[in-house]
Amino acid sequence: MPYLFTGLTTTFLKEFTFDLWVTSPLLLSLALVVTVLGQFVGKKEGWSSFDSFYWSFITATTVGYGDIRPHRRGSKILSIVIALSGLTFTGILVAVAVHSATIALAAHDASMKAR
Repeated sequence: MPYLFTGLTTTFLKEFTFDLWVTSPLLLSLALVVTVLGQFVGKKEGWSSFDSFYWSFITATTVGYGDIRPHRRGSKILSIVIALSGLTFTGILVAVAVHSATIALAAHDASMKAR
């Protein structure tokens, strides 16, 4: 716990927040694609709006509980598109975190060398 609010953590959080801000149009677009496609699949499958939203994000995060699943061929194809969009979304978040951590660690190393 003593290292929670060190310069390293603060730098990482600042960079992470900034990078999320920069990538937010892309992340929001991907989330919109997942939501819209999920609603479309839900309408074809006869699901409620909430179940469609739930299913699309469970599919996008590749959790896939299996409690709700599409039965029509077109819906299954769209579920692949949703999963690929989710993988892209997750990849961007991981890239943002790695970028932020790299900058924070470089700043931390520079400050340690200066001592």
